[in-house]
Amino acid sequence: MKYRKRLLVLVVLTKVIVGCDSPKSGSKLDESYKTTFDKILEAQDVNGSILIYDPQKKIYYSNDFHWANTGFLPASTFKIPNAIVAMETSTISNDSAIIKWDGKKRAFESWEKDLTFREAFQASCVPCFQEIARKIGVENMENYLNKLRYPTMDVREETIDNFWLRGNSKITQMEQIDFLQRFYTKKLPILNSTRDKMLKLFEIEKTPEYTLSGKTGWSYNEKDNNGWFVGFYQRGERIYYFALNVVPKDVNNMEQFATARVNAIREALHQMRLL
Repeated sequence: MKYRKRLLVLVVLTKVIVGCDSPKSGSKLDESYKTTFDKILEAQDVNGSILIYDPQKKIYYSNDFHWANTGFLPASTFKIPNAIVAMETSTISNDSAIIKWDGKKRAFESWEKDLTFREAFQASCVPCFQEIARKIGVENMENYLNKLRYPTMDVREETIDNFWLRGNSKITQMEQIDFLQRFYTKKLPILNSTRDKMLKLFEIEKTPEYTLSGKTGWSYNEKDNNGWFVGFYQRGERIYYFALNVVPKDVNNMEQFATARVNAIREALHQMRLL
């Protein structure tokens, strides 16, 4: 009986994971921009995949759908669900809540001071969000990630403050876009006030013509650098979702890698005549 139950759970989990990797019902996969996207990544000295979803036309555009369905550590893109869970559990009250610096040396000087929650999110302060994850705790984190259907995170006592940075946690570009769309279209089981606060955290650029919102991520899992830029772009009433995942071509020349992620998405939107 126990074996049957375990087998049933495994089958259900497999279906959930496969379902997240598959395109949304009725949506199409389009490679018509493959050459264009490849050239964009070439110019940024990276290899990888650009994935853009147009929900109005129900079309995914990418240069590499296999890459887009491959799981990688979420790195700092996990600050999105981490921030949501922090607000839903009242671990953080609002975006102006202060996260105190402990006085210890950090990787970047910009992290070596007290930061508001909004500043910590936008500065991608790893120690700040590690502290937040510890305060949330394993049980709350697991429960909320299950509720949010944020997949395949290895949450344990020994990994609670780093499971998104190293180890076995995985998320695909397809899953990133699925999560972002459910967030934006109010399909996540969260308070409207949490969603409104998150929209402010996300915002990168706002003009009279468009709004660009998103989060970058960068992980180094023992041997490989891996970079993300995920988010959404709104122009008038139209919304587009994007998820980029790339690796550097030359690990001895990393100066361009930090900016390459955002630059590549901007250029892709421009080439598609959206930006």
